[in-house]
Amino acid sequence: MKVNVEIDKDSGFCNGVVRAIRTAEENLGQKRELYTLGAIVHNNSELDRLEKKGLKVIDKEQMARLSDTTVLIRAHGEPPSTYALAKENNIRLIDCTCPVVLQLQKKIADTGGQIVIFGKIGHAEVNGLVGRAEGRAVVVENIDQIDKVDFTKPVNIFSQTTKDPVEYAQVCDRIRERMLDKSSLTVHDTICRQVAQRHSRLSAFAQSHNVIIFVSGKESSNGKVLYELCKKHNPRSYNIQSLSQIDRNWFKSGDNIGVCGATSTPKWQLTSTARFLKIRLKSYICGKFYSIIYGNYSRF
Repeated sequence: MKVNVEIDKDSGFCNGVVRAIRTAEENLGQKRELYTLGAIVHNNSELDRLEKKGLKVIDKEQMARLSDTTVLIRAHGEPPSTYALAKENNIRLIDCTCPVVLQLQKKIADTGGQIVIFGKIGHAEVNGLVGRAEGRAVVVENIDQIDKVDFTKPVNIFSQTTKDPVEYAQVCDRIRERMLDKSSLTVHDTICRQVAQRHSRLSAFAQSHNVIIFVSGKESSNGKVLYELCKKHNPRSYNIQSLSQIDRNWFKSGDNIGVCGATSTPKWQLTSTARFLKIRLKSYICGKFYSIIYGNYSRF
């Protein structure tokens, strides 16, 4: 089966995730006990790699039972209550909150009045933002949820840093339409530039290939948004978490295949996916199956 496979050069970890993982590896390399509050990245393959190095993932309840140890704050950030708990339990924090998220937290903390956050309810970053708002924030996930907003009062709206810029603009426009005083809506541009640029570039990448293999963890909020973007521009887009999910029936001879992923997808996973496709699609037509190296994948 003759195919061409290309990796999207713009896919892979965002700068905030790169910084958090590098910091974790540096501390683990010194044989220090290290916990991370929540998954450092929403990608099981990368989490397995880091756990083998000694990184332990905990939740807030588990952190409350710890003392005299070290906990890493991931790029998503945390609410003030987490820092208070660490101080109370004598826990050393390695704060890897993304600088873009830190700036957003500060903006929200410094803003008065009614605050609306466009983001995923329960997402770690959103929880941190809500904590900075000290009870003044309303979270909306989509246009259907804007009835939570009090349209008679001034509104300051912020977006989770990894959301779709187009959808954010649509939500802002709909809220403005419902406002009694249109000028009392203040829209804050808080989507990460790196993420915003990725949307437009990924749209072009999806359209320029016959098939898209999108690699991301199932818990990745950014992954779900970007995969839907690919699917919108290319119906032959498939979301996988591991190589075992790839089905040879997705491909035709002569296909130009694009491999891409979320801001939580490591480059090594994109590379291994592309290599797998090149070898297995070629071996399929030759009748050769590299089961010893790659395992016996039933769909291939």
